[in-house]
Amino acid sequence: MPQWTQIVRKSSRNKEKGTMASPVALILCLFIYSVAGQAPVVTVVPRSSIVRHGESVSFRCQVESGAQPIQMEWRRANNQALPDNIKTGPDGSVLTVANARPGNQGQYRCVATNSAGRGTATAVLNVKFAPRVRLIPEGPLHVRVGEHVTVECRATGRPWPALMWTRQGSTLQLVTTATNDVNVIQWASVRPEDSGVYVCQAENTEGVTEAKIEISVEMEPGAPLASVSTTEMTVVEGRTVTLECQATGSPPPEITWSKLRAPLPWKHIVVGGVLTLTEVGRQDSGQYICNATNLHGFSEAYTQMEVETPPYATCLPDQVRLRPGDALQVQCLAHGTHPIHFTWSRGSRGLPAGAEATRDGRLLIAHVKLSDSGTYKCVATNHISSSEAQAKVVVKA
Repeated sequence: MPQWTQIVRKSSRNKEKGTMASPVALILCLFIYSVAGQAPVVTVVPRSSIVRHGESVSFRCQVESGAQPIQMEWRRANNQALPDNIKTGPDGSVLTVANARPGNQGQYRCVATNSAGRGTATAVLNVKFAPRVRLIPEGPLHVRVGEHVTVECRATGRPWPALMWTRQGSTLQLVTTATNDVNVIQWASVRPEDSGVYVCQAENTEGVTEAKIEISVEMEPGAPLASVSTTEMTVVEGRTVTLECQATGSPPPEITWSKLRAPLPWKHIVVGGVLTLTEVGRQDSGQYICNATNLHGFSEAYTQMEVETPPYATCLPDQVRLRPGDALQVQCLAHGTHPIHFTWSRGSRGLPAGAEATRDGRLLIAHVKLSDSGTYKCVATNHISSSEAQAKVVVKA
């Protein structure tokens, strides 16, 4: 006979005799009854976890309340069988994922069962992994001049990878069409100069993966084919630059030069397919196009030129008059190719105590003193050269 039933019957007999059961006995009766009829209540620790591909993780299912005995088991949320790299402990409370792989991502449910019912709790596992890339078609591709060509780059990875197309031998990102996990490069009408190896790169926090495809454009006999000596170049402002273009074809093609979306710099000379630019400036940066033409058609080749400039520094303001206790703030500005680094000094004495020089070129003194007067020098430096500017600070009572 259950213990709580005995207590209730004893209480009834005492009542017939004119005596009442003790309050402790009644409370104990109610407690035993409630526990005996309670389904399990469980929680999972941790509720979610993020691991890298190849790492391991465990989830523990904890019983908060419920009548014993309680049986526990782990299931996938979709009721599929647990993968071979996922094991449970002897009592079913611990789920361990060893050498996690992408297919392990998802929800896992702990199910606890007793005679009164069952309770569940869910854990979520996220697995980060480096990108995987697939090209459609895989290539190599052999196409004829004028054909329409499309290549899809599909990628998977967690976090979701960023996709970009480049041409082998160049760091310039190509103009493509991207939708969700697909990045498409296409040509409405391929030309001979489009022949080459193209690279789709997928990158996330876990790594970088790339896939390549070779495209060969077959020319008509005698059609021109242009090529340049270099596809990318970086030069310093003020220098003289020479761009060479060669072309094959029959009859020999005529070679001309142009600049994308802008006229050629006014200081230029074209002789026999060689473009010479003198005293180049930042405005001369851009893409230069060599065009070779004969009666069979035309061909283009491209050179990307970037003009870098040394820094030119100024101080704002360049003269400051203050009283003791005032705050000093001087900004050093510099034009030129970034990154630019700033350094402040004050002659041989160095910066006064309490002076702060920030990375963006500011000089700060919260409360100036008479001894802070002087000429402060800012030096702006990039990988080309340096430039300096001065600010005169006068502190008078």
